Amino acid sequence: MTPVEVVQGDSPVILGLPHTGTWLPEGVRNRLNPRGQELADTDWHIHALYDGLLPGATTVRATFHRYLIDANRGPEDESLYPGQNTTGLVPLTDFDGAPIWRIEPDAEEVAARVEMFHAPYHAALRAEIARVKALHGVAILYDCHSIRSHIPYLFEGRLPDFNIGTANGTSCAPEIEAATRTVCAAAQGFSHVLNGRFKGGWTTRHYGQPQNGVHAIQMELAQATHLASEAAPWVLSAGKAARLRPHLAEILARLAALAPELTR
Repeated sequence: MTPVEVVQGDSPVILGLPHTGTWLPEGVRNRLNPRGQELADTDWHIHALYDGLLPGATTVRATFHRYLIDANRGPEDESLYPGQNTTGLVPLTDFDGAPIWRIEPDAEEVAARVEMFHAPYHAALRAEIARVKALHGVAILYDCHSIRSHIPYLFEGRLPDFNIGTANGTSCAPEIEAATRTVCAAAQGFSHVLNGRFKGGWTTRHYGQPQNGVHAIQMELAQATHLASEAAPWVLSAGKAARLRPHLAEILARLAALAPELTR
């Protein structure tokens, strides 16, 4: 199993997909407890939801599950949200705070997973950012995520439908943030927030260097926007997806159209 799948396109927009993979080595899967083996914290169907929305978009997708190694955490495992409940480079609990391992990996195994899975994903992402920037003078990384809308361990109440993260405005040009928020605000029947509970993960914060022509933005979708139910078997709702996809397509189209302005 290759750790990363890349589809190259000629658009200035790159879609990052770090959490849609479900592959685990058999030995690792067997060390998860029954709860962990449910893989409940997957970004279910997000790669299908975005498929075909922007002609020419490049996609970089991790095929491995985040319980093996989380591609949206830094290799040094620094906390994204100090003082708040969250999960790390190799999660030891699920999003509800429940243990997921029968046998937890030690530091040596975590280091090996970084080398075998985390590093190739980010090498591919860096290569595509460089390639796209060479084509357009700018690269726009749109990191695609989803999460259940009710998770008391991580946040109170119900999560908004569109959760836009720009590391408090530092990871992209203001025009990118504004264009994304404008589409979300106009989407009837959907709620949104900018830099709320999810401000952008390590990918957004690490690669987002607008002063160097690389812009990064994270979109965390509440899974209620596209799943039939936020529980196993995690079925994609065709009706919900049909209502949501036009708004996502408009966001991506607007970001792509901004690229020439960002190089001036």
